[in-house]
Amino acid sequence: MLLWIALAAMTGLAALALLWPLAQRGGAVTPQASDVAIYKDQLAEIDRDLERGLIAGSEAQAARIEVSRRLIEADEGEKAEKDRQPAAQAASGRRRFAACVVLVAVPLLSLGLYAYLGSPSSPDQPLAARLDGNIENASLDELVARVEAKLAENPEDGRGWELMAQIYLRQQRFEDAKQAYANALRLLGSTAEREANFGVAVVAAADRMVTADAKAAFQRALKLDPKEFRSAYFLGLAREQDGDKKGAIEAWQALIADNPNAADFLRQEIARVGGQPKSAPDTAARGPSQDDVKAAQAMTPQERGKMIQGMVSGLSERLKSQGGSPEEWMKLIKAYSVLGQADNARTALADARKALANSPDAVRQMDELSKALGL
Repeated sequence: MLLWIALAAMTGLAALALLWPLAQRGGAVTPQASDVAIYKDQLAEIDRDLERGLIAGSEAQAARIEVSRRLIEADEGEKAEKDRQPAAQAASGRRRFAACVVLVAVPLLSLGLYAYLGSPSSPDQPLAARLDGNIENASLDELVARVEAKLAENPEDGRGWELMAQIYLRQQRFEDAKQAYANALRLLGSTAEREANFGVAVVAAADRMVTADAKAAFQRALKLDPKEFRSAYFLGLAREQDGDKKGAIEAWQALIADNPNAADFLRQEIARVGGQPKSAPDTAARGPSQDDVKAAQAMTPQERGKMIQGMVSGLSERLKSQGGSPEEWMKLIKAYSVLGQADNARTALADARKALANSPDAVRQMDELSKALGL
């Protein structure tokens, strides 16, 4: 009802805007017959004054001439006004006709356009319907709302929680990411990557402090994969925060040999706490996951720059030359996405689809990842 009242008000204003100029043109014809009668009375008054001797003959004659002149002008004006009246009446009729057309045409035209271009019979579109729309045109906020809505309907969807945790990390919603990774661990089970992901989220939420929960997660990750880089690095950082700088230096020094792409970063860390880093020979590149990048984001920009670019470049080159598993391709795509390098992420996604074309499940995983990241 309010909609129709608003439409009626707008239509009335539009009609008024069109009718106002018509109302301002032309006006009532002012008759001049009264002026003619006045001048005739003045001539008669002059004659009476002359008869009573109130004015001289010369004055009477001069007054008659002036009043007669005005009488002639008034009479000519009256005749001209009478000649103009038919044209004025015709113009007034045209204005009335135009006003009627406006009053009828504007509402009809408005309703016609609304019926053709609008959707007067369509019901309101609920949030759920909008969330199920075309994902390619959806914003990141819409994607988040979509996944959150699905998780609210199915809170036991471990894969959904894992994807949601990655998005939360991208948005720097670290507390939400920590809870989402905890749900993924509970529903999908413990792996080295999931334990490390959870630990990184805990560290980020604690403003780069390695808490007891984070330390326990990193220790579990190393039991499952002794070469899990993030876990080993943060356990070294935990030693530094506990006052054991020597232990931190030893932990980081031990990582250089197996992680040449992070060697410069590790040497900077060792030097930062007062140690003397040792050189190590280069070995095969190990690629980062998206959360490797997030872990580095808990550090200063100077600390993480070389580490991130080196690890991402190393993984990219290895996958292009040697190929890799779907998980490794996903790590590369996520890393580019977190770094804000959307074009590189799309290129890596296309390369992954091509390399994994013979595996429908792997291609499906790539499609799900591209939707979750808004690629």
